Amino acid sequence: MLAVLVPTVLLTGVGIVLLAIGGGSLVNVVIGVLVLTLCTSAITGYILGALFVGKGASLARIQNDFLSSVSHELRTPLTSIRLFLDSLRDGRLSAEEQDKVLTLLGGEVERLDKLVLRVLELSRLESGRHAFEREQVMVADIAREAIAAFDAATLGNPTRIQVDIEEGLRLVGDRATLVRAVANLLINAWKYTGEDKVITLSAHSSARHVEIVVGDNGIGISRREQLDIFDEFARGHGAIDRGTAGVGLGLAFVRAIVRAHRGKVTVASRPGGGSSFRIRLPVGRRPRTATAPRGVPVRAAVKDRS
Repeated sequence: MLAVLVPTVLLTGVGIVLLAIGGGSLVNVVIGVLVLTLCTSAITGYILGALFVGKGASLARIQNDFLSSVSHELRTPLTSIRLFLDSLRDGRLSAEEQDKVLTLLGGEVERLDKLVLRVLELSRLESGRHAFEREQVMVADIAREAIAAFDAATLGNPTRIQVDIEEGLRLVGDRATLVRAVANLLINAWKYTGEDKVITLSAHSSARHVEIVVGDNGIGISRREQLDIFDEFARGHGAIDRGTAGVGLGLAFVRAIVRAHRGKVTVASRPGGGSSFRIRLPVGRRPRTATAPRGVPVRAAVKDRS
């Protein structure tokens, strides 16, 4: 690129000089214009080339980081499986110990299978190979189904949810994946809060957008970690220090789903001060073949599942 840039800059000077001294000479003016046009094209090509090279380097770095993270997450269950197999191969275990090892072995295989399936699913979402529906849905229905999924995942510790959904709020999108995105945020809020859990779910309209906000009173996220928290396998130090279960794919799913809907997800948080995740989605146009959704009451009071 430098080999092209340096002569181009010199030719630009030549073109300017030809235009300056051309005077009444039409030939000098034409040559000067042609030289400047050529130089402008070369400089534009240089800038675009630099951008593409930088983008390629960035993508390569992201790919390497992703492969490194995947390798690390796969190595843990594979190491356990190898140790269990070695124990069985030695033949020094009692029948009771063999049953226990086989149970643990089955658990590690299931864990590995789930991890691979989630990585493949995330890949389909991010590559655009997932078939998203476009139908008009009530935001209250999305919230209700997300809370139901949250209930199923947190049966052992019923938690108070404060729900405030603007009446009549609706958007055009894929209902199932939007429910999953909101449910992931609710489950994360549950994971990273203490015993006195306070989780909120609200939604309101903003111009031509719908904003869905999930808040909590949890451990919070530092400003530096907020830049990477939506990356695959990214986990904050607070989550690691607490020993909270997870592999760091939940927020990556949320980001992929929101981006597929041409929306944006952001976080506002501080260590020890809780977190607030905001999904901002365009309302979208109602498909011609869509049917009107059933009307439902959408403003709810505090929901207590104790």
